[in-house]
Amino acid sequence: MWRQGPPWWNSGDEGRTGRRLPWLTTLLLTVFVQAGSGFAGHGQPGREDLTPLARLLLFATTAVLLLRNRHPVAVVYATAGATLVYLGAGYPYGPVFLAVAVSCFAAVVAGHRRVAWGAVGGLWLGHLLIAHWLYRWLPPGGDGARPWAEEGVVAVWVVAIVAVSELARVRREQWAKERAERAQAARRRADEERLRMARELHDVLAHSISVINVQAGVGLALLDSDPEQARTALTTIKAASKEALGEVRQVLGTLRAPGDAPRAPAPGLDRLPELVEQAASAGLTVEVTTEGGGGRLSPGTDLAAFRIVQEALTNVVRHSGSRHARVLVRHEKAALTLRVDDDGPATGADAGGSGNGLAGMRERAAALDGTIEAGPGPDGGFRVTAVLPLPAGRGSRSRTAPGEDQ
Repeated sequence: MWRQGPPWWNSGDEGRTGRRLPWLTTLLLTVFVQAGSGFAGHGQPGREDLTPLARLLLFATTAVLLLRNRHPVAVVYATAGATLVYLGAGYPYGPVFLAVAVSCFAAVVAGHRRVAWGAVGGLWLGHLLIAHWLYRWLPPGGDGARPWAEEGVVAVWVVAIVAVSELARVRREQWAKERAERAQAARRRADEERLRMARELHDVLAHSISVINVQAGVGLALLDSDPEQARTALTTIKAASKEALGEVRQVLGTLRAPGDAPRAPAPGLDRLPELVEQAASAGLTVEVTTEGGGGRLSPGTDLAAFRIVQEALTNVVRHSGSRHARVLVRHEKAALTLRVDDDGPATGADAGGSGNGLAGMRERAAALDGTIEAGPGPDGGFRVTAVLPLPAGRGSRSRTAPGEDQ
C-alpha cells in the first residue's frame, strides 16, 4: 500500500496543469477499445458493422482521454457525447463504455463530482431514449426495443463507476491531508530547531559578551594607571571570546550536518567551575552550594540547568550592582532545584534581566515541564529559582550505567 498515495497522484492539483500527458495509458485504452469493439461486433449480428465512421468515433472517444487530467470536465462530456452518438448510430455495444468510466473517474477525483454524475446520467438517459423510443428511426433497420432487464445491468454499471470514483476521491483527499500534515509537522520541527538554536546562541553570546564588555571597561580604565591589570583584562577578553566562538561553531555545526552528532559534549553542571571563573574575571564573586547526592542527569536537563545558571549570572553581571552572587544546586528525588541570588541593587530599569534572558530560561524550563520564578530576593537584590522535574528512577539508572556520556 502506498503511504503517500499512488505515484501518479502525488503531484496533487499540479497534475491538472503541469503533469505530462498520459500518452501510454491513452494509447493502451485506444488499442483495447478498437480491438475489443471488433470482437464484440461479431457477437452482435443485429447491430451495424464497424465502418470507418465507427472507428473514427471510437478513436475520438479514447483520444480525448489524453486531456483528462488537464480538462476533466470537457473530457467527461466529450466521451459521454461521443459514446451516445456511437450507440445512436447502431454500432455494437462493447468496451466503448470503458472510456466513459475512465473520464468519469478522472473528473470525480479532480473534484468535479456533479459534472461526472451529470455526464454519466445523461448518457444513461440518452441510452434509454435510443433503446426504447428512438430506435424506430435509428439504425439498424428492423431493430426492436431493448429488454428492460438490460437497463438494470446498465444502472448497476453506472453506480459501480460512480462508487469507485468516489472511493478514489476520498482516498486522494486523505493522502493529500496526510501530506499536508507531514509538511506542517516538518515545518514545526524546523521552527522548534530554529528556536533552540536562537536560544543556544543567545545564552552563549550574552554571557561571553557581558564578560568581554566588563573587562573591556576595566582595561580602558586601567590602561594608563595599571597596565598590568589592563593586560589581565585583555587576556580574559581573549579567553572569553575564544570560548564563545568555539560554542558558536558547535551550535552552527549541527545545522551544517544535521545527521551528525556534536563533536563535543553539551555543557552541563559539571562546568559550573568554569562559570565561576568567568564571573570572577568580570569582577563577580560566585559562591556555589550543592545539596543532595545527585545522580546523573539526562543530557537535556543537564544542559538546561547549565544554561539557566549561566543566564542568571549573566544578568547579575549586566544588571546588578552587586559583586557577589550565590548559586544553590539542590538534587532531590523528583526535581532539580536551582537558585541564584545576588545582593543588588539593580543598576537600571531592567532589574534581573532584559526580559529576553528570562524568557529563554522559562522556555528551557517549560520544555522539561519545569518552572522559573524570578523576582526580588528576601534580603534585597534579585533571585531566580528554577525547578526541573526529574524522571522516576533516575538514581538507579545512573548507578547501573556509570560510564554513560552526558
